Amino acid sequence: MRARLLSGIAAGTLALVTLAAVPASAADPAKLSVLHGVPGLTVDVWVNGERTLDDFTPGSLAGPLDLPAGTYTVAITAADAADASAPAIGPVDLALEAGKNYTAVAHLDAAGTPTATLFTNDISATAAGEGRLTVRHVAAAPGVDVLAGTTPVITNLTNPNEKVLNLPAGTVSASVTATGTTTPALLGPADVPVVEGTSTIVYAWGSATASPATLALATQTITGLHSNPSGVNAGEVGLVSDGGSSAWTFAIAGLAVAGLIGAGLARRAATQRS
Repeated sequence: MRARLLSGIAAGTLALVTLAAVPASAADPAKLSVLHGVPGLTVDVWVNGERTLDDFTPGSLAGPLDLPAGTYTVAITAADAADASAPAIGPVDLALEAGKNYTAVAHLDAAGTPTATLFTNDISATAAGEGRLTVRHVAAAPGVDVLAGTTPVITNLTNPNEKVLNLPAGTVSASVTATGTTTPALLGPADVPVVEGTSTIVYAWGSATASPATLALATQTITGLHSNPSGVNAGEVGLVSDGGSSAWTFAIAGLAVAGLIGAGLARRAATQRS
């Protein structure tokens, strides 16, 4: 079962997280954030034979990082493997296109099978007084409606799709319900700030069919959208669990991931110099 789950997220937590181990290029980099949204699965990620992410756990977020265009050889193993000589998946060669802002999500499809989706984030400028709200369905659940208060503002959103709204700045009390219903809420209600010049991206991830259910909300923000998109600051990225866990907890986890990435780069550079 563990090997099957590893296979299921190869294109996501395998491929796209490992790109974070490559030194950033100052010339027209891509920006990449990665959300691990497969409940109950911990993995190690390797780049060119070096362990880059150790015990990467569900609910963890990596990035955003500036990355150069290029092709990278990556492999994924069960957690705490001695080396990458017998990967469960790979090695595979992966390419990353420069000049775009991405979020890669390892998640469950509607039937509960691990998969991965790469989203291209909209970093176009927002109108004065407006912010951008994007809702992404990456949970093992059927189609859902998103309610602002008691009013559906998004209907029949299915996995792995998204809906982008440009809204006046303010706070939206959002709930996620099964399509065509207003109660009970599968997630929320949760206050979602819509900030002028900022893109707020909300993810519904986990599983509605697990026992107990593992549904949770994650949020990502991209700031600086008043200016030319080519100069956008990727901003802060944080996670908020359905239970209301602090985003600072996950920010610290993100720094830990970045530290692991840096360590992998240092080891690789030392090997190349010797």
